[in-house]
Amino acid sequence: MQVLNSTFKFLTICGCWRPDSWTSSFKRIIYHIHTFFVFVLINTFTLSQLLDIILTVDNPDDFTDNFYMLLAMIVSCCKMLSMLLNRKNIATLTNILMEKPCKPLEPEEMQIYHKFDESVQTNTIHYAILVETTGICITLTSLLTDFRSRTLTFRAWLPYDYSSPVLFYITYAHQLISLIVGSVLHIACDGLIIGFLVHICCQIKILESRLRRIAHEPDILYECVLQHNRIFDFAIMVNAKFRFTIAVQFMVSTLVMCFNLYQFTRSTTSNAKYVQLILYMCSMLTQIFFYCWYGNEVKTKSRQLIDNIFKMKWYMMDQNIKKALLLIMKRSIMPIEFTSAYIVSMNLDSFVGLLKTSYSAYNILQQI
Repeated sequence: MQVLNSTFKFLTICGCWRPDSWTSSFKRIIYHIHTFFVFVLINTFTLSQLLDIILTVDNPDDFTDNFYMLLAMIVSCCKMLSMLLNRKNIATLTNILMEKPCKPLEPEEMQIYHKFDESVQTNTIHYAILVETTGICITLTSLLTDFRSRTLTFRAWLPYDYSSPVLFYITYAHQLISLIVGSVLHIACDGLIIGFLVHICCQIKILESRLRRIAHEPDILYECVLQHNRIFDFAIMVNAKFRFTIAVQFMVSTLVMCFNLYQFTRSTTSNAKYVQLILYMCSMLTQIFFYCWYGNEVKTKSRQLIDNIFKMKWYMMDQNIKKALLLIMKRSIMPIEFTSAYIVSMNLDSFVGLLKTSYSAYNILQQI
């Protein structure tokens, strides 16, 4: 049984997860070199944009031209660092899902597992198509406009003169490759965190399936209590290990939405940049919507567990089973809730709040 197979493939591409089959020393070294290359690639690109804003930019229009992409690349760097630092924790989390008591055993449990795992992988693929379409659109637009006029795709401060053809081609390729790699990092990290949220919902459904069988199979009582505890521990671990990444994502999403709205007022529908701004906005909205939607789903399903237990014929069960069910219900009174830096809850209200905050910030920016 594999967990989040497509997501781990994206992690492998961007240098954050060495394939399990690469066990030899030579392959390990090769992959470490690949990881180092990706890390240097996106960080140098981000640094060049940041230095441009600090040292070169002297008007609001130039500032907004690159700032939204700089923010996205900063998040990419943070996400890659988070993935590299949490490789052992990621392995621990996936092992929890593949071991008892979380491992699905019965046909009904396997059906539930495959349903949730396939849904999250389908969402990851669709999200990847949207993000990479945005990246391809930016690339093609740049090739048809910037490349012909010997202009870089993004403003950047560089410690050398790139007016010569060779240096220009190298610098131009560096920016576009960094853009694509940064987008893959977003897909990989977002897919992983959202995938863990979906599997928490999956575990709650599997637990409900086991609880319905408890009257006929009282031997699984202990396993149900243990699984319920494991679900809470799993959720706490995910929230703790990725709280910084989620917090940065929420903050940056608000800023990007604000500056994108400002960019829309400066672009016309006939402008090639208008299309890429729309795609970029859609990617960012989809990204943060997935976090809020599945965070809301986890909270809702963990709270519904009480109602689903109460609907069972618990009054016909023996005293020990009633005590165990009461213990599960008592703990479920406080539902599992994911937060951004333990402050902002990941739910649909937060998504609406983010849109309102972005629009308010945009109005303030318009008045400056």
